[in-house]
Amino acid sequence: MIRHVVMFRWKPGVEEAHVAALTAAFQRLPGLIPQIVSYAYGADLGVAANNFDYAVTAEFASVDDFAAYRDHPEHQAVVQTFIAPHIEDRHAVQFALS
Repeated sequence: MIRHVVMFRWKPGVEEAHVAALTAAFQRLPGLIPQIVSYAYGADLGVAANNFDYAVTAEFASVDDFAAYRDHPEHQAVVQTFIAPHIEDRHAVQFALS
């Protein structure tokens, strides 16, 4: 099993309505991309200083399934519409679950 974790820091001025629209877009992806085994996402709760603003975690049966998700047109549309133009910083990791 592969876990994918990604965190975003928004550019100044990104509004809550945009974050809500991103969350709604993420809600649709598990129904559109069958390779997703588990999917969780959300805005930072603000309980610690210097955290990123938003995070996504996903699980996949294999690296190939992760790649299918990463390259899927629906996922790419979310990235291009809601993420790439609006982020100041991004960090990600994929690792095997033991």
